[in-house]
Amino acid sequence: MSDLCDFGLIGLAVMGENLALNVESRGYRVAVFNRTTEKVDAFIGGRAAGKQFVGCHSVAELVKNLARPRKV
Repeated sequence: MSDLCDFGLIGLAVMGENLALNVESRGYRVAVFNRTTEKVDAFIGGRAAGKQFVGCHSVAELVKNLARPRKV
């Protein structure tokens, strides 16, 4: 299995977090990015702990972690 993600999500406010959790619950590996890196770290260490998420601190890092064809 590839370590690349199937889906990328930008924005981890209330709706973004819930959308990311919903997509991951369907069996997809999800890369997440937020403008404030503290929000990414809090999500990865909190609600997303132990799940198939990759926290990204830049858009370039998000793109690098996505399998092709990319879904953002």
